[in-house]
Amino acid sequence: MFKERVPAQKNGLMVDNLLNFDNTYLSLHQIFYSMVQPSVVPNPEIVLFNEELGQNLFGSSTNPQEWSELLSGNRVPESTAPFAQAYAGHQFGHFTMLGDGRAIVIGEHITPFGERYDIQLKGCGRTPYSRRGDGKATLGAMLREYLMSESMFYLGIPTSRSLAVTKTGEKVYRDKTFDGAVLTRLMTSHIRVGTFEYARYYGSPNDLESLLDYTIKRHLPSLLQSKNPAAGMLEYVMNRQIELIINWMRVGFIHGVMNTDNTSISGETFDYGPCSFMNAFDLNTVFSSLDTGGRYAFGNQPAIIKWNIAKLAEALLPLLHPQQDRAIEIANEIIDKFDNQFSHKWYTMMFSKIGLVNPTTEDRVLVDELLTTMKSSKLDYTNTFSALKKTITPKESQPNQSNQSNQSRQLDPLNSWMTNWTRRLEESEGGFLAAVGLMEKMNPLFIPRNYFIEKALAGADENDYTLFNQLLSLVKQPYSLVEQPYSLAEQPYSLADDIEKYSSVPNNYDKNYKTYCGT
Repeated sequence: MFKERVPAQKNGLMVDNLLNFDNTYLSLHQIFYSMVQPSVVPNPEIVLFNEELGQNLFGSSTNPQEWSELLSGNRVPESTAPFAQAYAGHQFGHFTMLGDGRAIVIGEHITPFGERYDIQLKGCGRTPYSRRGDGKATLGAMLREYLMSESMFYLGIPTSRSLAVTKTGEKVYRDKTFDGAVLTRLMTSHIRVGTFEYARYYGSPNDLESLLDYTIKRHLPSLLQSKNPAAGMLEYVMNRQIELIINWMRVGFIHGVMNTDNTSISGETFDYGPCSFMNAFDLNTVFSSLDTGGRYAFGNQPAIIKWNIAKLAEALLPLLHPQQDRAIEIANEIIDKFDNQFSHKWYTMMFSKIGLVNPTTEDRVLVDELLTTMKSSKLDYTNTFSALKKTITPKESQPNQSNQSNQSRQLDPLNSWMTNWTRRLEESEGGFLAAVGLMEKMNPLFIPRNYFIEKALAGADENDYTLFNQLLSLVKQPYSLVEQPYSLAEQPYSLADDIEKYSSVPNNYDKNYKTYCGT
């Protein structure tokens, strides 16, 4: 089912010759999808094309404008059959029937390296699951997802990728009129917890079993010979999601809509709607306009992912064991491991953020005290760890000395804590040098902040991509201060200066800031 095949020559078009489509998802029962064609748009124009990603996907570079008809949905290659996926999900705790309301998978592309990715068009028109929606997307929302998903990728966090944003030449109506756009999104698959909930509660036992078999063949072939593949997959998904959420919390990321239909089996971050990065540290931080109760706040993400995994376990019960009581025992045995695993891995991550090479259990107090002070003093999450690293970095190794006094003032509330911290680092293996090396890998210098994202999107609405492109260049090297080359006609470019420029926002900006899902 999952063997690589040779792409056919089609119509003499270069872009078609680069596509190597397969359609294994369509081997599942028809209840899992609906065949649907993307809407035709009047004037497709690619405004962003991910050259680096395109090279990896297709093994060749090509003129982005040659893709505009394909990536807008106006033309579907003969080698594939587009479909929208059906699934269910718990949205803010309430179970409901769902599906791709504005997204269509045009095929599974196999790269020259044998990797398989769903290529999905988001914002390409109505599907049978659109309910009252128009199936369209605004340019701003798609640009935002492009920027955020690329940021997550370069932060080293599993994520969907964005290949292109294509303006459609039509208007989309929300609270006002916006330019319409289609995002081309890639994932190793779009199978989610909600897909299994759908199979369990809307399909037959055979449908649930065939979905499990398909998912294991696609993502976990090592489980094919397992005595209990359902238990193996449940544990795999739990472990992948633990790693994912810890990575989110490492960089201060808030997903905003952690519904079960947005929890991927593959452990990739996706559906960048009301997501954001936290500025001032506070576990209660939430920006989503939908999340009025704070269900998906920054600090609630671990408990929510555990809840979502429990819903996956409920869906898998008939496959865990034929006797329900034993099936529940097996599920509980797996999920009961969650708290200890998460706590251990979270503290391990936090130890690395403060540069502890050989931490002990007693060092948990050091982490707890740091975060308590950061919250009470409203310290910036990203900037605090950057500033701490600078205090133990030799001055000759720091590219930019201009903001040393500002950094020092930021750390004033931590003076007492820093005394204990530096003493602990001196005792640790490798001392300050090893600590700096560890902190550089764990703590980004740059994240895309809400204030500047909104300014960049406002500029794009006026066809000015200057700030957007600047942010995009910065997210591609979030841990680095290596200076970029420049031509003789340009002024010297300082990455350090730009990081400083985009590392603070106006006071109280976040207080009333809201993010939206774009539908």
